[in-house]
Amino acid sequence: MIDGSAVLTVFLVYLAGVVIPGPNFVAVIHKAVAATRSEALALVAGIVLVNLFWSTCAIAGLGIVFAALPWAALAVKVLGAAYLMWFGFRLLINAGKNALGPLNDAVAGSCRQSFIQGVITNIGNPKSMAFYAAVFSAAAPAHVSLGTFSSMLAVVVVVSMTWYGMVAIALSQPKIASTYQGRKKAIDRLCGGLILSLGIRQLV
Repeated sequence: MIDGSAVLTVFLVYLAGVVIPGPNFVAVIHKAVAATRSEALALVAGIVLVNLFWSTCAIAGLGIVFAALPWAALAVKVLGAAYLMWFGFRLLINAGKNALGPLNDAVAGSCRQSFIQGVITNIGNPKSMAFYAAVFSAAAPAHVSLGTFSSMLAVVVVVSMTWYGMVAIALSQPKIASTYQGRKKAIDRLCGGLILSLGIRQLV
């Protein structure tokens, strides 16, 4: 039997949380305007996969594990911050380089790399872990039925895929991509600076 109240709570809280700009949002924006639509959607798929992973772990009680082993949570936080700082710094130093070709020139390898980038960007953000732990610990009943468990995971997948997918598709339009090519250096520096600052803020 599905606990509709618990599922609705997860939906409302998760919807509010996922639209707040963070590393995932910035990464999707940059990939959408800088690369192909296929690559942007591949990055979204990586982000959604990790969202599914974090929500599953939260329901299974991973938050309790990190509370008992604070060094593990600290390790995840430091590694995640280091990745975000590296990613942002790389965007800054490479700003304006490697102009892209037409939108239909994506290759399978680029999509695989984008998918991995989405996974690393999201899994390297311990705030995602903390968010899911907070949401599901508050919303999930003491004994979660299979139906409620599946429904909560479905909410996470559908909401995150819809939101980030819409952003990726909207910003990968040819006109927007062309505008980006004309302002590539400034946009790369802006995205790089945002991601770098998020990493530094996460570390300190």
